[in-house]
Amino acid sequence: MSSGSDPKLANRILRGLAIGVVAGLITLALGRVWPEALEFMRKVSVNFLDPLGQVFLRLLFFVIVPLVFASLASGVLQLGQPSKLGPLAGRTFLFFFLNMGVAVALGLIVMNVVRPGDMIDAATKTEILNNYGGAAQTIAENKKQAQEGLSLMTVVEMFMPRNLFNAFVGNSRNALGDMLPLIVFAILVGVAGTKLALERQKGMLAALETVSEAMTGIVHLALRLAPYAVPAMIYSVIVRVGIDIVIALGVFVLSCVTVMLIHLFGTMSLWLRVWTKWSPRAYFSAIKDVLVTAFSTSSSAATLPAALENATTKLGIAPSTAGFVLPLGTTMNMAGTALFEGCVVLFIAQVYGLHLAAEQQIILVLLAVLSAVAAAAIPGGSLPLIAGLLASFGIPAEGIGIILGVDRILDMCRTATNVGCDITTTLVVDSLVKKSDGTPLSAPGQNGA
Repeated sequence: MSSGSDPKLANRILRGLAIGVVAGLITLALGRVWPEALEFMRKVSVNFLDPLGQVFLRLLFFVIVPLVFASLASGVLQLGQPSKLGPLAGRTFLFFFLNMGVAVALGLIVMNVVRPGDMIDAATKTEILNNYGGAAQTIAENKKQAQEGLSLMTVVEMFMPRNLFNAFVGNSRNALGDMLPLIVFAILVGVAGTKLALERQKGMLAALETVSEAMTGIVHLALRLAPYAVPAMIYSVIVRVGIDIVIALGVFVLSCVTVMLIHLFGTMSLWLRVWTKWSPRAYFSAIKDVLVTAFSTSSSAATLPAALENATTKLGIAPSTAGFVLPLGTTMNMAGTALFEGCVVLFIAQVYGLHLAAEQQIILVLLAVLSAVAAAAIPGGSLPLIAGLLASFGIPAEGIGIILGVDRILDMCRTATNVGCDITTTLVVDSLVKKSDGTPLSAPGQNGA
């Protein structure tokens, strides 16, 4: 999950974030002795800085529908006939989705316990609502839906409306459509595509990948504005809302990093104990170089060669298993990304004073997993997909601007989590395949470990 094609872009965004925060705090301090200056800068924020931020955000919003459809449909199409993939594929996909589902659930538990968005007082939340998206009506409707609960027919209506295109296109120039029906439709198109003749499958896949690459180009174009848009947006938020948002954002980052560490070193350690002969200490010592590579590059794809070498030489994984599971995991098994998406949705919902009921959070687990799979091969692509998730739950998509400045450090952490879970899943699958075949299992001390 790189932030873009420019390796210096992430550092520029971080510097811009720091400049925006410092400038905002200085302006607030100046406003204590010179209120007119603070009021003037608030007007500047409304009339100049916010439009700059909106250009950046809306470039991302533009690509949501084609990007989600093309990425998810092509991903399903590339799987081919699941029945022909055999036990290896079945175990692989089972552990992929179990891994991501557990990760999102852990993230939501931590967000519900810590509730960083609630650290903003009621007056500040009201100010945010007034400034970002004019979403009072949307929030009222969302709260009403949460109070009424979700019946089985309501779930059917959410995922399969009668008018598909009207559902995801939306009824307003200023509102994103519903992503749930689009996700279902993309999966159905991908499954149907696997039934086509081989030549037509190749043509369909090429077309979908072309759309995905074109949308990725737009995302990269938007990211070029990020070093200017991010400081503009964070400065605008601080001078108009106050320091509360900075504190809440810091707690949000710490909460996300903590739960990623819990999942990588806690959940994965449990998997090692149950399904392999490796001890967690020996295992993580063996893959530490790969984790460092993932953290420093923020790219699962860039880490894949090192992961493949590590899996076969240090962990003793069969080359056939490593060659199948790891490349697939690089694009599908995105536990850190899914966890992050779930945390962002719940955090921004808290900031806006929204309550997501238990049944809505269960749906969020599923959608975060699907969105992570769709975003896996797209540099920086989680941002528009998160915006789509926000819209699906009636949360103003503009709220994503609140977390853009800290996305880089979280990107590094979630990439390390993604890669660590990929290698662990590969080791578990390899152990299960060897057990079923009667092959001796590898353990620390073998194959150079």
